[in-house]
Amino acid sequence: MTGRPATPGIGRRLLSLVYEALLLIAVVLLAGGVAAALTQIVGTASARFLTQIIVAAACPSYFVWQWHRGGQTLPMKTWRMRLETADGTEVAVSRALLRAALATMGYLLLGVSVLWAFADSDRQFLHDRLAGTRLVKTE
Repeated sequence: MTGRPATPGIGRRLLSLVYEALLLIAVVLLAGGVAAALTQIVGTASARFLTQIIVAAACPSYFVWQWHRGGQTLPMKTWRMRLETADGTEVAVSRALLRAALATMGYLLLGVSVLWAFADSDRQFLHDRLAGTRLVKTE
């Protein structure tokens, strides 16, 4: 036995992703509200572009902030898992940004990042392998 925390099951991680999607909807709505308020100040000529920029920045910012400040989002706390680096340390902002970008690409490419977990020796997602991070159980 290595003393390394166990990897959460794929089912647990997928259920956490569903919960994450619900929270991400709230983040998008909040960012859209901020954008709408700002367009009242800036003007409507750039409203669409401003909204896209704010929403595009809000989504990864939510994850990066949560992963960096404790390794967990609310769904990750609920499903008792935490993000850490491959060597067990806290996730730096740069690594969290990399993971967010890789995860987005992996999900957009027909879920290749999730499918990878079925073949991976530690059952980690592809974006975790590439970013040097891992999900571990906290129980």
